[in-house]
Amino acid sequence: MLVVASRRRFIAATLATAVTAVLAPFGAGLVPARAASAPPADFDGALKSILGAAQPVDGLVTLELPEIADNGNTVPFSVTVESAMTETDYIKAIHLLSTGNPQAVVATFYLSPASGVGKVAGRMRLAKTQDVVAVAELSDGRFAVGRRNVKVTIGGCGG
Repeated sequence: MLVVASRRRFIAATLATAVTAVLAPFGAGLVPARAASAPPADFDGALKSILGAAQPVDGLVTLELPEIADNGNTVPFSVTVESAMTETDYIKAIHLLSTGNPQAVVATFYLSPASGVGKVAGRMRLAKTQDVVAVAELSDGRFAVGRRNVKVTIGGCGG
């Protein structure tokens, strides 16, 4: 019995080492340097950490959300940013923030010219009625912003 337990540990350790060796090259570049530290939880701090001193422009970002969300646990969204998506003119990132959630940053999507289109979609949780803000980081260093208010009838993330 002791031999079986040692053999199982050996096999488990070998598999763990093999999986780590195979996945390590893929995980090395996934987290950008500035994303290594957690963004501030409050909306104003999170927005400032994204924008720095830049003044965002309006009009390039289309944020689609329901006007009324019956359940804040699963609110569909779509963010579209006007861009040619060429090597010189593309969307680097789309940051999705909420003004009333316990954590302001809902998601950050990184894009490249290979993405083909400046659009992301998914579902998010909203704790209460609030504004949802999408900030697009453009390849030329500018930022564009879109905002939409969503009325939530049943909270989604507590707090």
